[in-house]
Amino acid sequence: QACVAGSRTWRKMFGFVFGGVISGGVKVGSCTVVSSRTVARDLCKSNLLSRSIRSENRVRTLHMMAEVATSVSVRDAYDALCKKLRHSARLEQVMGLMGWDEQVLMPQGAADARGKMKAVLAVEKYECDVSPEIGSLLNVLENESTLKQSLNEYELAVVRDARRNYDKSLCMTSELKAYEAELTSKAYQIWVSAREKSDFNEFAPILKELLAHVKNVASLTRPGMDQYDAVLDVFERGMTASRLTEIFDELKVDLSQLLKDVMEKGSAQPFPDALKGGDQWIIEKQEKFCQDISRSLGFSFDKGRLDVSVHPFTGGSGPTDVRITTRYSTENWVEGIMGTIHEVGHALYEQGRNSEYEGLPVSEPLSFGVHESQSLLWERCVGQSLEFWKHATPLVHKYFPELEKENVTPEQMYRCLNQVKPSLIRVDADEVTYPFHVMVRFEIERGLFDGSIKVEDLPTIWREKMKEYLGIEPESDKDGVLQDVHWSGGAFGYFPSYTLGAMMAVQIFEAACKEIPELKDQMVQGDFIQLKAWLNSKIHRVGSLYPSPDELLTHVTGQKLQPSIFVEYLRKKYSEIYAL
Repeated sequence: QACVAGSRTWRKMFGFVFGGVISGGVKVGSCTVVSSRTVARDLCKSNLLSRSIRSENRVRTLHMMAEVATSVSVRDAYDALCKKLRHSARLEQVMGLMGWDEQVLMPQGAADARGKMKAVLAVEKYECDVSPEIGSLLNVLENESTLKQSLNEYELAVVRDARRNYDKSLCMTSELKAYEAELTSKAYQIWVSAREKSDFNEFAPILKELLAHVKNVASLTRPGMDQYDAVLDVFERGMTASRLTEIFDELKVDLSQLLKDVMEKGSAQPFPDALKGGDQWIIEKQEKFCQDISRSLGFSFDKGRLDVSVHPFTGGSGPTDVRITTRYSTENWVEGIMGTIHEVGHALYEQGRNSEYEGLPVSEPLSFGVHESQSLLWERCVGQSLEFWKHATPLVHKYFPELEKENVTPEQMYRCLNQVKPSLIRVDADEVTYPFHVMVRFEIERGLFDGSIKVEDLPTIWREKMKEYLGIEPESDKDGVLQDVHWSGGAFGYFPSYTLGAMMAVQIFEAACKEIPELKDQMVQGDFIQLKAWLNSKIHRVGSLYPSPDELLTHVTGQKLQPSIFVEYLRKKYSEIYAL
């Protein structure tokens, strides 16, 4: 539920350099102290001074700067910075727990009060994020000639990302952060109600508010950037709409042909009735089965839990408290089981993050696509593999005796879970058609941001694009434009991360198979320890050490993102299943 991480529009009249923007001062230690007139002049030129400045804060900052600049070492400054950053992270963790509670346990009547609580916390966190002390410590560190010799590569990444976050945070206001918290809390409750009634008109007014707010934040935090590029950058560093268009155009051609070939071939083979859904898929047994599978993959229930929500998600307060959710259905048993494996993939990333740098930017995932790569690696490369079901089918027989009576085999489970069939719901889509669901959302979001699509026209445009790409269209808003939770949280620009993550997942899994030749044999035995350890080492603990996903992929796989690897994986797999 990632919204834009924003903060203050003002820069109080600090007596130090902001990344070289402000100049004309006097040296005090390693910092430059300037007059309030010089700072105000330069800030106005930068269009960053948008509110009144209180003289007492300026004086406090100048005194603090002088003290820090003349006495602190690189190590002392770094440690002081980490203390400030971790304090902010603790507030973020509290907000994470509140968000989880809001979607899992909170009574509906508490929505208004919860929104106000979140607004107070958002402002408090905002004040931490833009504190003058953080700015001064960053300036001291960045202007220290021995910085690279004094800090290791992870610590340098902390400084790099702290600066990136700080500069963006300075571009918002506490009022905007409070408004955002209340708006998204209210919007989520309206979305739940609208989805249940399948009534887009109920959701449309607040969606307009959300869109206007996100556009405003995009302009404030990334001035000069195209607004949609700005929201994409929140989730995927450096990603642009034009680059995504190139990637999706390439996928569109290759996957359209593969989909056509599969559809012409038809069903690979008939499936036992027990796999079609029905009363034999008792919800309570699905829950127990999913708990067992979660443990076998490596999810620690000592540091996490599994619950039910309207839309599956991963939340909680951090690596030692990771809370995942799923949803169950007797008619669509795949939804609960594969949804659980997907969220376990997210959870393993969270539980595997670098404890040495806990609460610091470098321990955070590099991008949402990288995070999705981990959930999709476990869901698709593992959970939808024949090797996995050779391990898991006996467990299915244990919980669902009807399947054992019908002699359901691992091969039948595998083929059932890898059917290619256009569907209305994104989270239920197969690997081949899933990217088209993302393309629909990407094109709609791009239109909302450039003004070519109006909010009130979304249900119609949604149906048209689903018909164009997948040959089907929803009969209700619930199965169409209201199916996803993301927009209610202001998470415009998130959807492309799913397909970027899918491509990364395949590339990373192939690298794992090369480095662990016996991996697939281990999967048949239900042994995922080495794979989990490999991912912990290569991805989870690395966090945001590298400045971009491409650089991370190069270190892990030997090359940057290659969409062709994903296409070849799909063609090889489904050519075998469907005998193409």
